[in-house]
Amino acid sequence: MKLIGEIQPLIQMNRKIRLYLEQYKQLYGNEAFINMNSALKEDTNSYKLEKYFLSIKDCMKCALGKNRKNFVFGMGNPNSDIVFVGEAPGKEEDLQGLPFVGRSGKLLDKILAAINLSRNDVYILNVLKCRPPENRDPLKEEIELCENYLKHQLKIIKPKLIVALGRISAMTLLKTKTSLNEMRNNIHKYEDIDFLVTYHPAALLRNPNLKKYAWEDFKLIRDKYLA
Repeated sequence: MKLIGEIQPLIQMNRKIRLYLEQYKQLYGNEAFINMNSALKEDTNSYKLEKYFLSIKDCMKCALGKNRKNFVFGMGNPNSDIVFVGEAPGKEEDLQGLPFVGRSGKLLDKILAAINLSRNDVYILNVLKCRPPENRDPLKEEIELCENYLKHQLKIIKPKLIVALGRISAMTLLKTKTSLNEMRNNIHKYEDIDFLVTYHPAALLRNPNLKKYAWEDFKLIRDKYLA
């Protein structure tokens, strides 16, 4: 089954399947490949994430909710050992409802491919679920209201490693003002999960000279967590 628009005959089916389909439509648009067996199991991470998404997608706890186009929950493998975290959705993410799309997302895809990974192998999300105006840095009060959503997602996925993409997401989660260079090459902890810091793909686009350092970080991920 490929097109969610073709599932009208399923409207009366099990409510669990309808939850599954509703989230996939919002996260992935009109096309999705569906494992109907996993949709029936309440104990799967897929189901838990879908149910959680539906419970928070209309959040209006802060002013960001008033102007968003989409609530950007996250995407990827719900059983992944590795979670990538950015600070907040940008313009394209807000329009599409997906994290790390556009030029930054394409570069991230290339870097993942270089260590034999794809979006289907990892989980990608942001600290904030809604876009700040003009892509400004998240405010403290916004982080305080939104961080629990991230923590709950991590409790469901149970990754072995969190990779912070960029200085802002790293500073936000580690509650530090340490520079990105000082945070790199060290294994930190967040919610008792290993936590590494690397450059945001947008920074690599602005300054290609940083790519060699980012590659060092991803080789560490490959050698320590994918071996």
